[in-house]
Amino acid sequence: MKKLPFMSPLFVFVLAVAVTGCGDKVGGNAQANANNPPAAAAQQAAQPAAMPGTWQGTVAETMNSGGYTYVLLDTGAQKIWCASTQVEIKVGDKVTIPQGQMMSDFRSATLDRVFPEIYFTTAIWKAGSEPQGGAAPQGGMPAGMGGSMPPAGNTPPAGANEMGGGVNGGPASGTKLVLDDQHVSGIKKAAGGYQVGEVYSKGAQLKGQAVKVRGRVVKFTPNIMGTNWMHIQDGTGEGATVDLTITTSAIVAVGDVVLAEGTLAIDKDFGAGYKYAAIIEKATVTKE
Repeated sequence: MKKLPFMSPLFVFVLAVAVTGCGDKVGGNAQANANNPPAAAAQQAAQPAAMPGTWQGTVAETMNSGGYTYVLLDTGAQKIWCASTQVEIKVGDKVTIPQGQMMSDFRSATLDRVFPEIYFTTAIWKAGSEPQGGAAPQGGMPAGMGGSMPPAGNTPPAGANEMGGGVNGGPASGTKLVLDDQHVSGIKKAAGGYQVGEVYSKGAQLKGQAVKVRGRVVKFTPNIMGTNWMHIQDGTGEGATVDLTITTSAIVAVGDVVLAEGTLAIDKDFGAGYKYAAIIEKATVTKE
């Protein structure tokens, strides 16, 4: 009887792996070719990948107002309201929009319209005009919004919320730049400082100076236009002078009693109808 050549177990194993691998490769390519004819495969390969951090879709509705362009973007899966600095866009255009800062109950004063949800972003690009390379810039308000997009809700531009974004002490989200009287009591005047009502009554002489105010936080909105926004009240003032807006890097919560010290600006105009009779900017804030 003729003996079969000896094959070591290692050789058998390597041979089996090689055969199996070839089988998978051939089968896989055959399946790929069946599902993707050469022409279709080439076309698919030629299509650029979606830019990270953006939405792509078709403009379903658009309008310009107050130096901004508002776009209802239809992504195919959902419709999203977005806004950025004014650009030439029309219904039906294919666009790419960086994912931005969402504002709730944002009221556009120039449009006299409230958007339940709207994203303020840094750009709106027509298809084919997107910047090349890398991910899109994220968040923030369009340039000229004072550091944030038109605030959503009761928040002004200086804090996306105030601008209509919805600020809990920063740009308020909603439709007001000044919050209603929260009937705060028990707040003592800061040593060497001023009460909220005094900031308004003495604003002309205090303009541009560092002022110190103690109050209770009645609204706070973080990370709007690169800063945090808060509203404080201390029981003084009346009507529009009962509430004071402050921007700061500090993190606080509604209900906190804080001592804030920063530069007072009078008649600060962020555009798009967001003007503050008094606002303390870049304040150092201490919780008490």
